[in-house]
Amino acid sequence: MLEPFLASRADGYDGLRLVRPPFLPELLLHLADDAIVMHARLESQVGPGFHPFWTNAWAGGQALARYVLDHPYEVAGRRVLDVACGGGVVAIAAAQSGAMTVAANDIDPYALAAAAMNADVNRVNLRMVEGDLLDGDGGDAEVILVGDAFYDTDMANRMHGFLRRATGRGARVLVGDPGRGHVPDRWLAVLTSYRISMLGAAEDSGITEVSVLGSVR
Repeated sequence: MLEPFLASRADGYDGLRLVRPPFLPELLLHLADDAIVMHARLESQVGPGFHPFWTNAWAGGQALARYVLDHPYEVAGRRVLDVACGGGVVAIAAAQSGAMTVAANDIDPYALAAAAMNADVNRVNLRMVEGDLLDGDGGDAEVILVGDAFYDTDMANRMHGFLRRATGRGARVLVGDPGRGHVPDRWLAVLTSYRISMLGAAEDSGITEVSVLGSVR
């Protein structure tokens, strides 16, 4: 699905290029050289209103992936669900950290195509789940990962309800939060915070700290 947008250094094509993010040197990811140009190209193919968030590795997702790689006990041997996975960076980190199974979920089939490409290059297995899961409770997932999905009020309200139902049945919830102001106060504990500079999308250039939050055990 995304092969026409892959770039190579030889032809100078401004598309998706395989990179190793400095904050996550363990991983290889297909990311856009210029996300704005990629957005325009994809929108011309898919239609107006299309938002290819997966062309960037957002700060909250990178922080959560870093935390999972550094604390593999959070996911090792467990069934994991990465909700609104984008390009799959957090799901891949969970798979590399020994999760029993990892489901990568997104409503965007292009995001799942990107996650599948990224999983292949990192030599991990992900189960792709397309569709909106937020009216449920995460099924049998023991750990639910959310990297930077609290980005507006409507999405935050739906995600909060979903995660509340998941924790109500005993799931562990981990959230990457760059401080966009939509995560409900005093619901999740701060597990760690990272001081950052120019991490993730250009829109986040002003973010200097990102936290990983977790549900109470």
